[in-house]
Amino acid sequence: QVQLVESGGGSVQAGGSTRLSCAASRNMYVSDCMGWFRQVGGQEREGVAAIDSVGRTTYADSVKGRITISKDNDENTLYLEMNSLKPEDTAMYYCAARGVVICTESSLRGTDYQYWGQGTQVTVSS
Repeated sequence: QVQLVESGGGSVQAGGSTRLSCAASRNMYVSDCMGWFRQVGGQEREGVAAIDSVGRTTYADSVKGRITISKDNDENTLYLEMNSLKPEDTAMYYCAARGVVICTESSLRGTDYQYWGQGTQVTVSS
C-alpha cells in the first residue's frame, strides 16, 4: 500500500506563492505517474497538474502559467509550486499516484489514480 503525505498548505495573500510537497512511501514505483488535485467543499475533485515517469507534464487550463509540478525521484517527493495565487485557488489539495509500474501518460482524471493523500488546505485571501 502506497502512502502519500501532503504538506505546505496554509493561508496566502492573493498574488502570493506557496509550494506544496507530497512525500511518498518507499514502495511507490519510481516510474509511476503522479498528480495534484483540488476540491472545494462538496464539489467535484478537479485535476490540477500531473507528471509522468519521464517528466512530461499536464496542467488544467485554469492554472497554466501559474503552477508547476515537479518530482524528485531520489526523495520520492512530488511538488506543486503555485504562483500568482487567486482566491479561486482556495481548496483542499490532494496528491495522487496512479499505481502503475511504468507510466508514460499523465492524466488529470481522478479515476485513473489508485492512491491518494489526506490533503492539505490552501486558502487564498484577497
